[in-house]
Amino acid sequence: MSSSCIEEVSVRDDNWFRIANELLSRAGIQVNGPSASDIQVKNPDFFKRVLQEGSLGLGESYMDGWWECDRLDVFFTKVLRAGLEKQLPRHLKDTLRIAGARLFNLQSKKRAWIVGKEHYDLGNDLFTRMLDPQMQYSCAYWKDAEHLEDAQIAKLRLICEKLQLKPGMRVLDIGCGWGGLAQFMAQNYAVSVVGVTISAEQQKHAQQRCLGLDVDIRLQDYRDLNDQFDRIVSVGMFEHVGPKNYDTYFTVVDRNLKPDGLFLLHTIGSRRTDHNVDPWIDRYIFPNGCLPSVRQIANASESHFVMEDWHNFGADYDKTLIAWYERFLASWPEIADNYSERFKRMFSYYLNACAGAFRARDIQLWQVVFSRGIEHGLRVAR
Repeated sequence: MSSSCIEEVSVRDDNWFRIANELLSRAGIQVNGPSASDIQVKNPDFFKRVLQEGSLGLGESYMDGWWECDRLDVFFTKVLRAGLEKQLPRHLKDTLRIAGARLFNLQSKKRAWIVGKEHYDLGNDLFTRMLDPQMQYSCAYWKDAEHLEDAQIAKLRLICEKLQLKPGMRVLDIGCGWGGLAQFMAQNYAVSVVGVTISAEQQKHAQQRCLGLDVDIRLQDYRDLNDQFDRIVSVGMFEHVGPKNYDTYFTVVDRNLKPDGLFLLHTIGSRRTDHNVDPWIDRYIFPNGCLPSVRQIANASESHFVMEDWHNFGADYDKTLIAWYERFLASWPEIADNYSERFKRMFSYYLNACAGAFRARDIQLWQVVFSRGIEHGLRVAR
C-alpha cells in the first residue's frame, strides 16, 4: 500500500488501517485502488468501525457513505472466497486489539437503530418495478433463459413439473407471497390451490391476481392447517421458520399431505450448520431469518419423508439478484421521492452482497422433493 494512496483521502496510517489493509490484501482488494472491486474510503474512521463492528459496521458504514465500490458484487465474491469473515490478523497483539474493541463496543453501545422494518414495509411501487410480472421474489431458473421474466416462468414450470401436477389435484402453497405460483399452477395445470400467508397486504394482492381461478388465499399461520392435499409446495418461506421450528414445520407438512403425495421445498441454504445470522442482514433485511443447512433439513425431515431429489441451482440466484439490481437502478428515478438516499444505498448493498455470496458459493439455493417412498422411484424434471 503506497503512502500516496493513503494521503489521497487522508486515511490515517494507524493500527486499524494496517490490520484492515492486511486482511483485504489477502482477498486481492486494495484501499483506494484502481480496480472496480477495490474500495474507496471516504472516512478515515472506516477501518476501526469495521474491525470493531464486523459485518454490521461494514454495511452501515456503506449506508452512511463512508466508502464506495463500483462493483460491490465482485468485492463480496472476493471477500467470501478468501474467507475473510473467518480470518484473524497474523499478529496476536492485533487479534487481541480487535477482540478488546468488540468487547468494549458491546458493553458501551447505546445507539438507537431503526430495525428491520425498512425491508418489509416497502411499497409495491418498488417490487412491481424490480420484479418480473409474476412478482417472484425468489431465485429464477436460468438454464435456457436469457431474461428475468423467462427465467422466473421457467422456475414456476420446473416446480410444477417436479410436483407432477395433474388436473383436479389439491395443492397447498405455504407462504404464497403475492400469489404468482398459485396463479400459474391453477391457470396452466387445472389444479385447485390453497395459499397461506401471514401478510394481509400480500393476501389482498394475491386474491386480486387469482380472481376467477380455483384459488383460495388465506390469511393463516401454516401451523393451524389441518387438511389433506395431493401436493404441497413452499417457496422462500423456510428461511424464516428458524431451527427451533423445523420439526414442527415438517410435522405440519406431514399432517396435511396425502399418503401418496409429494412435497417440494424451495429454500436458500447454508454450507454450514450455524445458528448465527449475519448481523447486518438480520437488522435491515430479514429479521429473525436463519439459513438451514443440509444436516438440519435432513434431521427434521427423516422421520417423515423419503428425500427423492435434491437440486442445487444457487448460481442462478447470482444472475437473479443482478437482474433485480439493474431493474432497481433503472426504476429509481420513478420512485426516488418515496425513499431516502440511505435506503437506496442499503438496498443496493443488500442485492450486491447477496449476489457476491451466491457467486462465491458461500450460500446455496435448493429445491428438495420429498415423498413417503414411491415404488420404482421418481423421475424428477430438470
